[in-house]
Amino acid sequence: MLLGIALAAFASDPGTVSETEIEKIIASVATTDTERSIIQRRLGGWRELQGAAKNQALAEPEKLKLVNDFIHETPFYCDPVMWCAEDFWSRPVEFLANDGGDCEDFSIAKYFSLKALGVAEEKLRIVYAVYQRGTFTGAHMVLAYYPSPDAEPLILDNINQSVQPASRRPDLIPVFSFNSQGLWGAKEAKGRGQPGEQYRAWSDHWKRVQSGEPVRSVSPEQRKSGECQAIIQRSPWCR
Repeated sequence: MLLGIALAAFASDPGTVSETEIEKIIASVATTDTERSIIQRRLGGWRELQGAAKNQALAEPEKLKLVNDFIHETPFYCDPVMWCAEDFWSRPVEFLANDGGDCEDFSIAKYFSLKALGVAEEKLRIVYAVYQRGTFTGAHMVLAYYPSPDAEPLILDNINQSVQPASRRPDLIPVFSFNSQGLWGAKEAKGRGQPGEQYRAWSDHWKRVQSGEPVRSVSPEQRKSGECQAIIQRSPWCR
């Protein structure tokens, strides 16, 4: 997790980043050689992953594994620790440049990365689910890939990092799913779904993407504040 970095603007396309943009982000936000190295490695690696002809030519199951493995090189941090917020959806470039995020950040980054590799939009849905393990129950997000409209989806998850059929994930209870085309209830496997903007968090995320606002981060001083520490203490995912 990069600490105390400033703000740097980037292009509005959430699924890509140019070499020029990477250089601007490094020049604007990195304060140490370690931070420069991390930003270059993560954003540069992401750009290379999407741009390589051999990756574009892969079969879709191989694309799933490639993206899943790359995104999971990023550490998990709960939103209160990462952003001093109860809930914050980072854009892929923020997630990678800051080198940290939580379940929705992993899912969103995988979603846009697979789209950039040519996987059709209708095959990808971000799933809001209830995660149950022992006595723990909490809200969670994963990415679902549908090989065909009637097929059982494959689940890409930051908790269980192997790509598995949904039937092998009884610890996940889907509530609804969404992509840029629509919003579906758990029992609505097919059809156009409701407009995606009805899910406010997703709609707000797109507004941030389209605004082209700077990459966001939180300073060490902010993380030490009483307000931030109180948010951290309230979150079950930060324990």
